[in-house]
Amino acid sequence: MNKQVKLSSDPHATREASNYENPIASREFIMALFSDESHLLSYKQIAAILEYDDEEQLEALRRRLIAMERDGQLICNRRGKYGLLSKMALLKGRVIGHPEGFGFLVPEEGGEDLFLSGRQMQSLLHGDTVVVRVVGIDRRGRREGAVVEVLERAIRQVVGRFHEDDGVTYVVPDDKRLSQEFIIPASHQGEAQDGDIVVAEVVAYPTRYARTVATVTEVIGKHMAPGMEIEIAVRNYDLPDSFPEAIEEELSGLAKEVPESAWSGRKDIRDLPLVTIDGEDARDFDDAVYCEKTPQGWRLLVAIADVSSYVKAGSALDNEAMKRGNSVYFPGNVIPMLPETLSNGLCSINPDVNRLCMVCELEINDKAEVLNARFYDAVMRSHARLTYTEVAAMVVDNDEILCDEYKGLLPALKELHVLYKVLLTGREKRGAIDFETTETQIIFGKDRKIERITPMVRNDAHKMIEEFMILANVAAARFLGDNNIPTPYRIHKGPTAEKLQSLQGFLGELGLKLGGGDSPTAADYGELLRKAKERPDAHLVQTVLLRSMSQALYTPDNIGHFGLGFDDYAHFTSPIRRYPDLLVHRAIRHVLAGKTAETFRYSHNDMVSLGEHCSSTERRADEATRDVESWLKCEYMEDKIGEVFDAIITSVTGFGFFAELNEIYVDGLVHITSLGDEYYNFDPAKQRLTGEHSNKTYRLGDKVRVRVVKVNLDERKIDFELEGVESKAKPKPKSKRRRVKRK
Repeated sequence: MNKQVKLSSDPHATREASNYENPIASREFIMALFSDESHLLSYKQIAAILEYDDEEQLEALRRRLIAMERDGQLICNRRGKYGLLSKMALLKGRVIGHPEGFGFLVPEEGGEDLFLSGRQMQSLLHGDTVVVRVVGIDRRGRREGAVVEVLERAIRQVVGRFHEDDGVTYVVPDDKRLSQEFIIPASHQGEAQDGDIVVAEVVAYPTRYARTVATVTEVIGKHMAPGMEIEIAVRNYDLPDSFPEAIEEELSGLAKEVPESAWSGRKDIRDLPLVTIDGEDARDFDDAVYCEKTPQGWRLLVAIADVSSYVKAGSALDNEAMKRGNSVYFPGNVIPMLPETLSNGLCSINPDVNRLCMVCELEINDKAEVLNARFYDAVMRSHARLTYTEVAAMVVDNDEILCDEYKGLLPALKELHVLYKVLLTGREKRGAIDFETTETQIIFGKDRKIERITPMVRNDAHKMIEEFMILANVAAARFLGDNNIPTPYRIHKGPTAEKLQSLQGFLGELGLKLGGGDSPTAADYGELLRKAKERPDAHLVQTVLLRSMSQALYTPDNIGHFGLGFDDYAHFTSPIRRYPDLLVHRAIRHVLAGKTAETFRYSHNDMVSLGEHCSSTERRADEATRDVESWLKCEYMEDKIGEVFDAIITSVTGFGFFAELNEIYVDGLVHITSLGDEYYNFDPAKQRLTGEHSNKTYRLGDKVRVRVVKVNLDERKIDFELEGVESKAKPKPKSKRRRVKRK
């Protein structure tokens, strides 16, 4: 093979020449070189093939090979020979730890996860990036992996509970995916005392023969201190909770009110009676609405806070907002994406103050069809800060006192409600899926102690605003799509073939059928939900349909939104709390300025990376919020041990089932060992447990009566037992921790 000819054809030579004074072969070219080789190659052999003899080139090559090994593009064996992972039957991926001590490798290239035994996990931590080889199939039919090399450690520090036991000091991580204790040498415990919640920084990573060693860097506080659950979540999920000094410097130049000079080139709509409609506890206001009747139907204005005028691309503010990706909402607390100066001040559409906004103006006919949509910059003045409760009381219940108080706004509010009812018919036609899920609100009393957990009831005002925001989001997606501007669409895939097969089998057992064959639409889902609405097992049907759905994501590759039934959908309406919305605003403003995709700051590839990042921060926020809510619910149930409640089975597993308490909305586990003295068989397809002797069945959606028997705050777990069933299970002894002797 003529290597010299091949070298001259490096497709990335121009890029390398522009980035380096003394360029060498690109990573892509080196990997292509290996794909043509049937043997592993040493550093010297690679240099010879590339005909490098200059010292600077050789050193640059050495560093590049080390970097490629670090990033998992190449692997180097003990004899110093390099090769491709794919040709060596090796896989690169991320480790997912399990509380029981084993783990899984999620391959970077996709495909089936690999099981990692407890022995393999001794030298690993959750989140590590590693290279493994497939060593066989375990007894449960899973591919099993063995660690070849740890490429990158994910954990730098951990938050957990400090313990001192028989002279040994250690931290038990709060994140249960980290199943190992972190050893703390006596000289590294600082001010920590037994039972404290601390932050510990890793000093030495685990091996097959030694545990992780760490040093205490911060004592957060006592275990049950008010607000401790949020402090733990912030550190566990690496949530940025303070703003850098550079941001304060950028904010210092902003006026407290919008100056008239900022109105230039904007449409003045301050006289229109736009209003914000949000929850009672809302603090930042992204959107305001106004509606009026026209000969063709209605004119709807959705005015959105103009964050992009204050957060300039590439600024310190922008970099921090991108890093955060979104605001994180905890019960009674929030970690904002933007500083309060903007999120609650200049950007927030507060009542009776001038605000910059971007308007989506829609013309809609009586068939719920959007005849025209346009976007423009404006200056507005909110005429009222209304709540969902107040608006529903006026437009649905005709509350005389409220109607009199807001009589100047009432005609526009009534028109909003009329338009909403028209839009509902359009929603039904396109087949959007309406899942009736129950969201809860935690009500705190003194010292952040929970008084009660209540359901959040969605009235017509909630649904009305939701429908208007969906219309604006669709209009934004279509506007940018028509102009070929890279944008982070909000996409939602339909069910996978595997999930669909499982779903259809389960529905068949219930005498139901999902339409659409191998490619069901949102309309097919919606039709099935309507058919099942009056059935006693309607909750069960909704649950299995919901679990068959994929997770929504951000990507510039537009495939539509399955759940809403739209071919085009983006997030435009919440730029104060979501970074993708800010990107959409920048894209719209770019088009309004008469510019094309070629001059837009972001490329398609940029939007791929930003979409993946924002999808990741959204999942991080959801996980952190669930973790805090689980902690608070456990704390709430601690004084209810022994009490009996009605509940409904929400999930069935091989080791028991989970049930949610009626009117309290707290989940707990009924372990299979507490069901009596017979064996139970688990049927995953039918989501049920069946007793071998009694034929007693526990199925998803069944009503049960349970007693609270145990609450474990550290593990966020609540255990129930069925009322009236005599448990044969013996209480578990306290787990004996394996200690590592200090030398």
